[in-house]
Amino acid sequence: MFQQYRYHFLLHLIIFMWGFTGILGKLIHLDALLIVWHRLWIAALALAVYMFFAKKMIFPKGKTLFWAVMVGLVVALHWLTFYTSIQLSTASLGILCLSTTTLHVTWLEPLIMHKRFSWIEFSMGLLVIGGIYFVAHDFKGEELKAVLIGLVSALCAGVFSVANGKLAQQTDTPGLSLTELTTGFIALSIFFMSQGKWSMDLFEMTASDFYWLLFLGILCTSFAFLATIDIVKRLGAFSVSLSINLEPIYTILLAIVLLKEHKLLQTSFYWGAAMILLVVLANGIWKHKQRKIANTNYGNAI
Repeated sequence: MFQQYRYHFLLHLIIFMWGFTGILGKLIHLDALLIVWHRLWIAALALAVYMFFAKKMIFPKGKTLFWAVMVGLVVALHWLTFYTSIQLSTASLGILCLSTTTLHVTWLEPLIMHKRFSWIEFSMGLLVIGGIYFVAHDFKGEELKAVLIGLVSALCAGVFSVANGKLAQQTDTPGLSLTELTTGFIALSIFFMSQGKWSMDLFEMTASDFYWLLFLGILCTSFAFLATIDIVKRLGAFSVSLSINLEPIYTILLAIVLLKEHKLLQTSFYWGAAMILLVVLANGIWKHKQRKIANTNYGNAI
């Protein structure tokens, strides 16, 4: 039985780890910029080691390389704004803002992937925005700033998700990811140099911070990425994408248990959170039905 469900188990383990990345924004006692910088070089190094021993040193070229570099900058900005949002407020709020990625994908896919615009998906995205209103309508000062930064993070997530969907059709995915991670690392390193902060002080941290960063970079980033590729081949893209919708739930539950964030959140937060999560799950179910209809029509045509 374990053999039959091992890929399902592995998938939910990875989603659990992704849900934990938001918690690490609170557990690691470094500012957001340093967390992202360390995550980038650790993940890139781990991925490079894998590619070397697997003999898969294939990298994007030409225009694909140019766009991979651009997407790498967006990835770095996404992580930076994500952790900044969390550090200004709570992990629960940060992950809920990230749920608005769905809205951005609905208008980015027609532009980048040339897919038909879906008013149903766009409407679902607007409902997510409504949920964010319930979550944040009483926020002021730093909390309101955290919401706005979190929404920018969601926009960046939408951009690199859709862009990577297209770039992955043109080049080997591990090489694409390594290019993006390396680009983000170089960009942040140049920033540190321009600010006169390039020194060994960048590596000053507690032992617990170091171990959490290794967990974040190696397991939550490099391993999760490589394992997900294999899981998609085994279970299919829809099963994976639908299950990933559970990430906000995992993050909120972890935040309640580990960070006691339920003491900081109002009742309106949970109403808004429930609305967002229901819309995200409904979106996945609707896409599943659309895919079944498309497969049925294709089969009839044959």
